[in-house]
Amino acid sequence: MTGRLRYYIGLFFLILVTTSSQAQQKKLIQFSGLISSVGGELPVPFVTVTNKSHNNHVVAADNEGYFSFVAHPGDTILFTSVGFESLEYVVPQTNSDKFTAKISMKSMVIELPAITPFPWASIEEFNMVFMSLDMSGGDAARIRRNLSPEALAALSAVVPRSAEEIQSFNAMQRHINMSNKAVNQRYANPLLSPFAWGSFINSIVKGDYSRERLKY
Repeated sequence: MTGRLRYYIGLFFLILVTTSSQAQQKKLIQFSGLISSVGGELPVPFVTVTNKSHNNHVVAADNEGYFSFVAHPGDTILFTSVGFESLEYVVPQTNSDKFTAKISMKSMVIELPAITPFPWASIEEFNMVFMSLDMSGGDAARIRRNLSPEALAALSAVVPRSAEEIQSFNAMQRHINMSNKAVNQRYANPLLSPFAWGSFINSIVKGDYSRERLKY
């Protein structure tokens, strides 16, 4: 009986420990955090957060590097982002139902080998093009060609006017219109015309002569 009693007591404690362990493993917490870069302390946006311990459940951080989702204590969380080294984080055990973590990711510095770009397929083709260049004109000839009336006319046809040119043109047009309007108004008024006054005086004089002839 003593051995059997000890067996049942041990089995009871084993079941109790197993149940307690399973209850602890099934505990859910709200796991939140802010992801920033190492050194710069700038937020890392849109980081992919994967819970490797829970069917690779994936969430994404927002543009400020903030994330929040439900996890278990002891879960392994993987943080990945383009340009940063991957980081694994284990959710610690806690008595609270919430846990906030500060995640720091290290940026990756990748040095690319130096290259020399050429607009030609090969060095031989470049040499042929370079040797066939016509350098006889010189800077003075190129300047004369660029400032010729034909070149300037071609540029004026395709280059739009600037705001300053449009404003100057509109101001000049308004000045011309106002000048023409003033000239037309001045000559349209007969009282301001010396020719009209001369004609009026001549008509009066001729009228006096006609009255004198009627008397005789």
